[in-house]
Order: sequence, then C-alpha cells, then structure tokens
Amino acid sequence: MEHYILTLRCADQPGIVRSLAEGIVQAKGNITESAQFSDPPTGLFCMRTSFESPEDDTDAIRSLVAGAVHRFQPTLTLRRESIRRRVLVMASRFDHCVRDLLYRWDIGELPADLQLIVSNHETCRPLAERYGLPYHHIPVSAATKPEAERRLLDLVAEHEIDVVVLARYMQVLSDEACRKLEGRAINIHHSFLPGFKGSRPYHQAYERGVKLIGATAHFVTPDLDEGPIIEQDVARVGHGHTPEQLVAIGRDVERLVLARAVRLYVEDRVLLVGARTVVFG
Repeated sequence: MEHYILTLRCADQPGIVRSLAEGIVQAKGNITESAQFSDPPTGLFCMRTSFESPEDDTDAIRSLVAGAVHRFQPTLTLRRESIRRRVLVMASRFDHCVRDLLYRWDIGELPADLQLIVSNHETCRPLAERYGLPYHHIPVSAATKPEAERRLLDLVAEHEIDVVVLARYMQVLSDEACRKLEGRAINIHHSFLPGFKGSRPYHQAYERGVKLIGATAHFVTPDLDEGPIIEQDVARVGHGHTPEQLVAIGRDVERLVLARAVRLYVEDRVLLVGARTVVFG
C-alpha cells in the first residue's frame, strides 16, 4: 500500500467532504487520518487527509481526486508520503537552531530531506560537514545583497527546494525575495519583537523585568517579523535570572518552536488563510 497526504482549500460549501471521499474511493483509497476546519472570517474550508491505496501512480490519483472536487474550484495538493519535502536551511553565527534541526533529521525525527545549508558566515561549516551536507557561504553586504539573493534563489531552484528555513539567519530578505518565497520560507524570532529590537533583546528584557520569554515561528513576508504565525511557545522567568540565563532559556524555546514549525510544514499540516494559518496538529 502506498500512503498519500492530501490538502484542500476552497470556499466553504456543502458536499466538499463527500465529494473528496468519493474521489479517494475511486482511487481505491482508505482514509487513515482526516482533519477539517471552516474559517468564518474568510469563508474558506481547509482539510488535510491521509489515505492509503494500492495504486502507485500519483498523477492518476490526483486526476481522480481533482475530478471529484472540481466543481468546488479548490487549491489541492497531493503527495506520496515517502516523497519527503526538500529543505534548505539558512544560518548566521548562532547555531543552536541548526544543530537541533540536523540532530532531529539525523535520528529520523524530522520527516524531511535536508539538502544544504546557506550562511553569510563560515561558523556552521564544520557542522554541515559533520552531517555530510553541502555548505554555501554567501557573504552579504549592502552592495552584494542583490547578488547574494540571486544565488540563494538559484540554489532553491537547482535543488527543487520546498521550504527555506531561516534558523536564526540574521539578514533581512528583500521584498522581492520574500514574494518569490511566499508561503515556503519559515523564520524564528524571539517574541519580544517589536518591543525589544536590536541585537541584545534578552538584555533589554532583563532591564524591563519581564516574566515570560518566548519565540515565534512564522512565514516570511515583506512585513518584517509580521508573517502568518505557525508555532509559538513561552517560558516563565523571574527576577533572579541573569541576562545570560535568559539567553540560554531563550535558545531552548527558539529551537523547540522552530523544530515544531518545520515538522508541521513538512507534514503538510499548515495551510495559509489570508494573514493567518490553519495548523492541523
């Protein structure tokens, strides 16, 4: 039996689930997991379904399912589960998020194919070499940024990348790059933004006596750090924590939140609905 993952998004109306199920039956499919959500503000219906079938022709199955739901004019994706999402990871000097993703991938916990690492520094090269991944050092300055982004987009196309993960990549992508990667670039940042901007947010948080620190994983958009949110988490802290301890706690939250977000994405559990996301856990 082959296992497939299907997602569907369309205007909410009666008959969608029934029609989709009929299409899966036509493909000799048996549904093993299904989740759905109707979003009143947008009027959109979202669905994620896993099913198994003895048929191994993905295009034929897609044709049957698409034909069954054609009248709803859906946005539909279908993927054989064994064909994993291809990931490009970007990093700068901080390596805690990269290390965590590589470890989870190495032990089989992250169901994706990590293809390469791109960085504006050489810091993470030994880490990439340890895991046998290609490492592309692309320095970025105001003068070289357009060429650096062209090289990045060329790598995305060359390696047929499904998602770009900014694992504490400390460069802001241009509006053009954000638009070209719309819906397939994920960033991680500390949840102090926009309250604590700059290079030392945890020290600013210490000075203000915060009681919660956290992190947010979101899609990259031209609006800096305001893209649709995929995953968030927080940790409680107190007056006795030093700035260095806040940094350490923050690192833990950042890597956990990013890993969850990437896993949700590569399992096709994240659907965009306007400026929000529907996340099927």
